[in-house]
Amino acid sequence: MAIQLENLMESIKSKVRSLKKSKKPYVKMDKSASVRVEIRSRKARKLITKTLKAADKPGKAPLS
Repeated sequence: MAIQLENLMESIKSKVRSLKKSKKPYVKMDKSASVRVEIRSRKARKLITKTLKAADKPGKAPLS
């Protein structure tokens, strides 16, 4: 098991070294449609939770 771990570490180190040597710029990937939908649904869930908490406490400070 230890030998396999050592081999894995060496391969990772060599890949990192090769990436550092190559001057290829990092290419940022665009968000896919499913990721955008997930982000929107998370924001919507947070807003719904916040609204429900405010509705449970009538007469308190309004939503900001």
